[in-house]
Amino acid sequence: MVKFWRRFPLILASAFPLVGLPLTAPARAAAPATAPSESANTDTATTLRLSPGQYRQTIADIFDVSIKIQERFEPEQREQGLLAIGARTENFTNNGFETYYRIARGISAQVVDPRHRATLVGCAPRAAIGRDDVCAKAFFSRVAPLMYRRPVTDEEVARRVAAAGIVADQLHDFYAGIRLSLTEMLVSPNFLLRFRGMVPDAKDQNRKHMDAYDKAAQLSYVLWNTTPDPKLMKAAESGQLDTQEGLEQEVDRLLRSPRVADGIRAFFIDMLAFSDFESVSKDPAFFPRYTPPIKDQAQEQTLRTIVDHVVNRHGDYRDLFTTSQTFLTLDLAALYDVPLVDTTDNGGPQRWIPYTYPAGDVRAGILAQASFTTLWSPPARTSPTERGKALRQQLLCQRVPPPPGNIPFKFVDDTANPDLKTTRQRLLAHQSSPVCAGCHKLTDPIGLALENFNAGGELRATENGEPIDASGELNGKPFVGPLGLARVLHDDPAITGCVAQRAFAFATGYTPPSNDARWQKIQKSFADSRYDVLALLRAIAMSDLAYSPLDAPAKPQ
Repeated sequence: MVKFWRRFPLILASAFPLVGLPLTAPARAAAPATAPSESANTDTATTLRLSPGQYRQTIADIFDVSIKIQERFEPEQREQGLLAIGARTENFTNNGFETYYRIARGISAQVVDPRHRATLVGCAPRAAIGRDDVCAKAFFSRVAPLMYRRPVTDEEVARRVAAAGIVADQLHDFYAGIRLSLTEMLVSPNFLLRFRGMVPDAKDQNRKHMDAYDKAAQLSYVLWNTTPDPKLMKAAESGQLDTQEGLEQEVDRLLRSPRVADGIRAFFIDMLAFSDFESVSKDPAFFPRYTPPIKDQAQEQTLRTIVDHVVNRHGDYRDLFTTSQTFLTLDLAALYDVPLVDTTDNGGPQRWIPYTYPAGDVRAGILAQASFTTLWSPPARTSPTERGKALRQQLLCQRVPPPPGNIPFKFVDDTANPDLKTTRQRLLAHQSSPVCAGCHKLTDPIGLALENFNAGGELRATENGEPIDASGELNGKPFVGPLGLARVLHDDPAITGCVAQRAFAFATGYTPPSNDARWQKIQKSFADSRYDVLALLRAIAMSDLAYSPLDAPAKPQ
């Protein structure tokens, strides 16, 4: 992989063979809000690449929801449990370049097609067979600040207009010029990357804080999963975001908006590793109820459960593991063996229906949902080891060492063994090797609690005719079954500590310093709110720790 800045001129040269303009340095400096620049920046602490979800929503908000992105994005890189941390890079693969370019071409072609051009270009050229610098300038002056998430200079707009004009003259097509120049903007680091530019503090030149426009982008992408709206950009321009009072006003406005549900969804999609569903498959011979729609519906069920609990109810985060309230479709109801009445007409899309499990039902809580039980299972059997590992790593922020190489799985895979009928029995045989026992002690006692759900997410009481033993223990606390595990997790402080750490890293791209008083204040605020996730995001957004240089010394306790 190579740094984006070094490869940018090469991709533009191949993308614009007809344009005879010199290519300028693409990355803007993290300069004060009043003086943006595109020169190379050495004072940007880090950059964060837009996620596919952020990219899609940004295009929809800048242009229109009807603009379709057909290409698949290059797989993201997960680090320390989050894609948001893996996005902290300036490096792109060759395939990544090509993908972004194809996506950009598809978007720009739709923006100028006959269906969209009147609305999205916003002006008509004097003649469509050549350049019209006035109309082009109006278009780029409007979209460039939205795409770059900051004010743009007259020089930047002039470069866009000039590039569009040369192509329009050569191809005798005004819209071809707009299309190619817009494509260049869409593959620019100014669009694809979020910056953490640091500027000197007005009161203390020895201290630095995040540039106001970069702060606006961080707030918007964390809380709304999209680009800043005009009000937030205005708050950055006026200096409002650099005051505690002004920051509080904007943070509360964003949190009151229904769009905060998009931010909550994006955070939990990352934290729960839903991107791994791309590789999930189930053997239809074993799991006929795991139909193609189930994969998407399983994720959506969990996200709807979370959004309803976190956003609509301001509920305690810990209760997500025990809640009896959820949403089901007919397909999911069939999978879970739940009696659900739906009056949707035949042939219509399945509706999402609120559903409450009876008290004590083992299907309660998000760990019992198919999004967890199927994601962390092989195609034809369960894996308490994988489920337990996912629980520790994704929800408790605890590292599980990777297994050594060349481990035999003959006992685990032999589901037809007449002497080892249950997964628990096969795992005990597998653990007879001292090499295996250490890690399995971390994962299996909690993973086995979910054995009442097979690899297809269906509820079961027996395996191969043998009753399932779903007992276990966590940190010395015994439990029985999925609901027993959920109740122990509910009271484990690692659950709330992990979601707080993940939320901070999702917002900033780095894990918080544990010994910093500002981080400890965020954690206390979360606890005082009775673990309200929106209150946690507010505390992070209001803390100067989220906008400090990455190498800033920790504030003493």
